[in-house]
Amino acid sequence: MLLQETTRIGMLYDFYSPLLTERQRTLLKLYYFEDWSLGEIADYTKVSRQAVFEAVKRARSTLDELEEKLHLLEKHQQRRKLVQQIVAAISTFPEKEKAVHLLEELLNLD
Repeated sequence: MLLQETTRIGMLYDFYSPLLTERQRTLLKLYYFEDWSLGEIADYTKVSRQAVFEAVKRARSTLDELEEKLHLLEKHQQRRKLVQQIVAAISTFPEKEKAVHLLEELLNLD
């Protein structure tokens, strides 16, 4: 599994996990964040490996569909990029430390 893919799933999970079922949250946590194999999850949940695979696939699809509709991750990434550009642009301001601090507070609102 690619680190970039896992990172994206993690970020989508952060935004949209309240909209998933408890089972979907559990399966995604075990598979992506605890690094359990499909077989380990199948043994733990007492279902087939194929059932786990399909459930993880559906949960991931749900995250992707939510992002397509709501764009929360995309907007978050755009805000972070803009803040970085602003920090670079104000580096010559006399009160740059204060401005940087305010921008950091803005980022921490997410």
